[in-house]
Amino acid sequence: MSNYSMDTKCVQGGYTPGNGEPRQIPIVQSTTFKYATSSDMGKLFDLEASGYFYTRLQNPTNDYVAAKIAELEGGSAAMLTSSGQAANFFALFNICEAGSHVVASSSIYGGTFNLLAVTMAKMGIETTFVSPDATDEELAAAFKDNTRAVFGETIANPALTVLDIEKFAKAAHDHGVPLIIDNTFPTPVNCRPIEWGADIVTHSTTKYMDGHGVAVGGAIVDSGKFDWMAHADKFPGLTTPDDSYHGIVYAEKFGKEGAFITKATSQLMRDLGSIQSPQNAFYLNLGLESLHVRMPKHVENGQAVAEFLEKHEKVVKVNYPGLKSDPYYDRAMKYMGNGGCGVVSFEIAGGREAAEAFMGKLKICAIETHVADARTCCLNPATSTHRQMTDEQLNAAGIPAGLIRISCGLEDKKDLIADIEQALA
Repeated sequence: MSNYSMDTKCVQGGYTPGNGEPRQIPIVQSTTFKYATSSDMGKLFDLEASGYFYTRLQNPTNDYVAAKIAELEGGSAAMLTSSGQAANFFALFNICEAGSHVVASSSIYGGTFNLLAVTMAKMGIETTFVSPDATDEELAAAFKDNTRAVFGETIANPALTVLDIEKFAKAAHDHGVPLIIDNTFPTPVNCRPIEWGADIVTHSTTKYMDGHGVAVGGAIVDSGKFDWMAHADKFPGLTTPDDSYHGIVYAEKFGKEGAFITKATSQLMRDLGSIQSPQNAFYLNLGLESLHVRMPKHVENGQAVAEFLEKHEKVVKVNYPGLKSDPYYDRAMKYMGNGGCGVVSFEIAGGREAAEAFMGKLKICAIETHVADARTCCLNPATSTHRQMTDEQLNAAGIPAGLIRISCGLEDKKDLIADIEQALA
């Protein structure tokens, strides 16, 4: 459906029923699949034929939804994972191993920061964090001979910094490595990083793509544009024989368009098993069908709340790239002309204690760890999602201890503002 608009892809992408087949994507709630002969199944294990034999690796329901997300992002292939964290880990670990190095924006979600700084460090994968506003020289200085990927978020959670995708893509490509972008907050409705040079795009589908707080999940989309064989020495997992699959060379057999996702599916999903359930994939697809309708409303509410907060005497600072006063406004307009997301972060005078008191007075806005939902929710990152970070790390990421993140849902913006106003009072 490459010639159709985003709206049509959201509704009908990924799955076209045949004569007499289900109009809605079917839920294939089965762990395994039957074959007539061992030879038929053997072809699947040898990656000589396409099909299904065990849902831990692939499932038709998941593949339909992954195909839709690939169409939305303009990628060549995609896969679903059990969570956004699993998607980011798979995307990185698919091309990194012990002794590898990653360059990452310092302004990323706390859980992903911890994944890179702590968990993957234990696996022998080192990360250098750079400011999303790093100069070309500072960015180039972060690379090493063993650098294998660059990672960032389109709009950082919850600092709401906007990544200069073209600059980071150029730096990555100048050093022969791919740029991996987490595009969870804007979604492909408001930004398509591949069009700006990104090579791999990840999502926590739990957020806006689902949009209703019912199904945890993640997705990885490959642009199909990075030439792995041109940098064969850096990516042996893709460019040299895989002994666990009879010596197959992914980049040769599946080309630029299919190598990355095939390896991530047949190798990482096989061994680590972070599969999204078919039931969750079905729920995710229901959310995707209205994504193009919901995102403009989230942006409208986020913009209204940000403008209100910016003028309030008890608010020290507001972070929202849709504000003309925001340092990322010009960059946001470049990459996300229709707006980014409905998430606003702001700091109240009085720090952490004032933030806690404010949230305790809210009536419509619920205190939740969730974000990007149809219902408005808020939290103090320093005491929840980012509590594993030190105050120094929080400040470096642009997340002071008194910061509040509010995710504007689909309610009436007047009601949201009135609730925030009474809580501030």
